[in-house]
Amino acid sequence: MRTTVLVLSVDEAGLLESCLPAIVGQGPEVVVVDNACSDGTVEVAERCGARLLRLSRRMSYAAAINAGIAGTPGDAVLLLNADCVAAPGFVAALERALGADERLAAAVPKLLRDGAEEIDAAGIVVTRGRRNLLVGHGAPAGAYARGGGVFGGDGAATLWRRAALEDCAVGAEVLDEDMELWATESDLAWRAQLRGWRSAYVPDAVARHVRTYSPSIARGERRPEHRRMQFRNRLVMVAKNETPLGLLADLPWVVAYEIAALGYALLRERALLGAYRDAWALRAATRRRRAVVQARRRVRRPPFGLAPPP
Repeated sequence: MRTTVLVLSVDEAGLLESCLPAIVGQGPEVVVVDNACSDGTVEVAERCGARLLRLSRRMSYAAAINAGIAGTPGDAVLLLNADCVAAPGFVAALERALGADERLAAAVPKLLRDGAEEIDAAGIVVTRGRRNLLVGHGAPAGAYARGGGVFGGDGAATLWRRAALEDCAVGAEVLDEDMELWATESDLAWRAQLRGWRSAYVPDAVARHVRTYSPSIARGERRPEHRRMQFRNRLVMVAKNETPLGLLADLPWVVAYEIAALGYALLRERALLGAYRDAWALRAATRRRRAVVQARRRVRRPPFGLAPPP
């Protein structure tokens, strides 16, 4: 299996100083996607032996990753954030899992929180209420020691089969560029499930990650525009991927969560109400993408709630 590692830098040369040495020596080609950086990204990448893919203008996370996927080879693509530091054997463990099952879209590692002996993520899950969550966030580092099925992989680090990415793409987009950043990996995982692909959690593949948006970070410390985008993107994701059977089967959970989300916005964080307007503004593009997703789906109801054993 030929793997390409994609590491996106948005003026993150300081993070690359730790990320690249840990991954470059593990065998696959490492490509740094230089998102029109003005810092030392180029110098660090060249010094560490990574190849550069330079973008002429600053793009959103989703658009930059799409450009990286389109501009690189490899049977498998490891999407790796610059704030992730992989342990030895990380790539090999993920490749073994992906190579063992041709219907596996993604091999998902165990991410530990940087500076703490706690789990950052053991994959992601979309609940029956259609809420996208990190699996195991905040659990002791030794938890989630067994592999198993998982709804999908976190955007910080996941090894994807290129054939699956191409199969799930809507036109030229692997990640939905209207969503820009938050929940793009949950959206991709949902589309993969609809196409009949599966994902597996691989606890032997370990990396440390600095997460800037998570349940363990106080909401007041998160940028308001990011909170609003995250709220909007969940609505877009559901509108695009939901199936009639899935909605019928889980209607009580879906309605309960939507009422709770609206109530929270009304009572606690009224700035989030603008996310409904933002999602409405994207309705035409969402409908176009939905038409493609639904026309090609093979599964009537994905395994909502699927997560590895703790």
